[in-house]
Amino acid sequence: MPTYILLGKFTDQGIRNVKDTAKRAEAVRALAKKAKVTVKDMYWTLGKYDVVAILDAPDEATVAALGLSIGASGNVRMQTVRAFTEAEIGPILGKVG
Repeated sequence: MPTYILLGKFTDQGIRNVKDTAKRAEAVRALAKKAKVTVKDMYWTLGKYDVVAILDAPDEATVAALGLSIGASGNVRMQTVRAFTEAEIGPILGKVG
């Protein structure tokens, strides 16, 4: 199953209610489970992003819908990137000219 990394920044609303962030993380896990997405790890981070989640999802459309659902809460703005394992990158590199 493809791996995706969600990078999140708190909105003004999200930072005002930052004490609820752990509860919101549980809500994200429940939402992901309903969408057949596995939340492998979730981190609160320093720097450009406030939260990072590592997900396994069946496809881009599924993870995009999940990201939009999370963003609709108004607490965080999401950016999604596709991640490749070492085993996955090998065949990709084999196609490099």
